[in-house]
Amino acid sequence: MSVTLHTTHGDLKIEVFCESVPKTAEGGRSIYGPTFEDEIRPGLKHHERGIVSMANKGPNTNGSQFFITFAAAPHLDGLNTVFGKLLGDESLATLAKIEGVEVDKKNRPLEAVRIERVTVHANPLAK
Repeated sequence: MSVTLHTTHGDLKIEVFCESVPKTAEGGRSIYGPTFEDEIRPGLKHHERGIVSMANKGPNTNGSQFFITFAAAPHLDGLNTVFGKLLGDESLATLAKIEGVEVDKKNRPLEAVRIERVTVHANPLAK
């Protein structure tokens, strides 16, 4: 399955690894409570730019926050659940625009970077 995040800086199309990390990929309101457990998979790594992963506060504390890597981040392997990756040159160009936003001393963006809407694309492999 894939989704497109339509942001204030352009579109980010994401391949979601539904079969590998089904709880994480389910989305919406969590049936697991306010947080849910990690789905760390040895084959899913933070090995390149454009990897989509869950943010957390420690083991098994996933909620609704996620991040997209600007570069390989192998120090996150085994700590954060990878659940997708960016698809296509347009997405990488949008990521570059977001990366280029100026930040303050606490690394907070000086201009808004927002998701305005989301398009969920049907999975052509679904039965």
